[in-house]
Amino acid sequence: MALLMQSILDGVHGTFVLFICSVAVILGGCIIFRRRSTARQTHRLSSHHSVGSPAIRDKYDVVIVGAGVAGSALAYALGKDGRKVFVVERDLKEPDRIVGELLQPGGYLKLLELDLADCVQEIDAQRVQGYALFKGGKDTKVGYPLEGYSGDVAGRSFHNGRFIQKMREKAASLPNVELEQGTALSLIEECGIIRGVKYRKAAGIEMEVCAPLTIVCDGCFSNLRRTLCTSKPEVPSCFVGLVLEDCELPYANHGHVVLADPSPILFYPISSTEVRCLVDVPGEKVPSIANGEMAKYLKSVVAPQIPQKLQMAFLAAVEKGNIRSMPNKSMPALPLPRPGALLLGDAFNMRHPLTGGGMTVALSDIVLLRNLLRPLKNFHDPQALCDYVEKFYTLRKPVASTINTLAGALYKVFCASPDQAMKEMRQACFEYLSLGGVFSSGPVALLSGLNPRPMSLVAHFFAVAIYGVGRLLLPFPSPYKLWLGTRLLKGASNIILPIIRAEGLRQVFFPNTIPAYYKTPPVA
Repeated sequence: MALLMQSILDGVHGTFVLFICSVAVILGGCIIFRRRSTARQTHRLSSHHSVGSPAIRDKYDVVIVGAGVAGSALAYALGKDGRKVFVVERDLKEPDRIVGELLQPGGYLKLLELDLADCVQEIDAQRVQGYALFKGGKDTKVGYPLEGYSGDVAGRSFHNGRFIQKMREKAASLPNVELEQGTALSLIEECGIIRGVKYRKAAGIEMEVCAPLTIVCDGCFSNLRRTLCTSKPEVPSCFVGLVLEDCELPYANHGHVVLADPSPILFYPISSTEVRCLVDVPGEKVPSIANGEMAKYLKSVVAPQIPQKLQMAFLAAVEKGNIRSMPNKSMPALPLPRPGALLLGDAFNMRHPLTGGGMTVALSDIVLLRNLLRPLKNFHDPQALCDYVEKFYTLRKPVASTINTLAGALYKVFCASPDQAMKEMRQACFEYLSLGGVFSSGPVALLSGLNPRPMSLVAHFFAVAIYGVGRLLLPFPSPYKLWLGTRLLKGASNIILPIIRAEGLRQVFFPNTIPAYYKTPPVA
């Protein structure tokens, strides 16, 4: 019996020892697995440009999201100043767009300042010397006031994609600028500071890249702007685009604006053999292209209103069927300053593209920002940099707001209206520009970015309104005409004042009273 009990005890003891050993082995395996998993995770975060990696933070000075006109020009400007720049762009293939094809002379001057003027060479770009306006069977030509500038200064029109590819090539030619294809997903934020951007490469791999300063230039469809500004885009109309082939414009080397019903139609050359036509359609929706409604609209409504010389080429382009549309967006610049980040280009500020001022505003902003950042040895104090960069938002206002306000105001004046007072305003604008001299050179200097002064804009706009009232009252005023003239002045005020208010009255007309105007660079 004693032997039996001893055997049982020995068996229990052995089972217990075996159990303890098994538990030890399992726990040891878990610990080893956890350590290896942690090591792999640490390695993965490091290789994916982790926020916590100081080495990655020191690799780049600036991360730029978007390599369009603004992003490419900015990358080149900062890279040329010795900054280490990383650019992430959704698609590095040549873009194919129907807007961003006309660069005003003021924008060309900014290209010269940035050493990027050669980007309009070897792309069959066309010189643009001014505009021709058509209304009710009459037309007038207004030239850019280019006296005093070198012979090379003029507007340029081109295929947007060719221009952008030249800009990208110029930026990528600098050894300290790196371009990579990837879709930006979100900004990386740490303790209220933007540290970089998270993006997805073509293979589906998600990456993170960090720098002391992240600049978002991802265009009008930006998915990152909502964290950096408070404004939302509006869509007053859409452009329907066609290409007219082997077509001669009534006025060579000029943009053409037809004051049609319900809204303007634009023509300008984009190569030696092609003319771009943009038909403005008010509202956010256009007739369906797929079921033929758009072709019918263009033939029945638009074609009879365009100059006779262009009708055959226009109808041939409609028959060819390569019709495209794009929403025209408008958005005032209402930044939400965040340490470590900045908005630029159409992601930040948009205006109706009727006047072709978007690239001029973007390039002007880039020249200003580059000059502001030049005194800084590094960007490693994000709060001080954020406070300093607020100065940029103030200093850009006179140029940007002039072009923005003029674009919005002209679009509203050039659109047909059932209101008789607005019809008179439209006619007054056409006749005012037809007077020549300062009456045409002044507004065109504003439109072209050659003289972007807010006070000059307001003076000319109300001069047009007063001219319209004079047309009504002469030679014999009447109570009806006085009432109509009063409504015309009121309508003019209702057009321009809300636009100026959205831009910021004090910032536009009295920028030197804003505290940010006086900010000095932070001490490195």
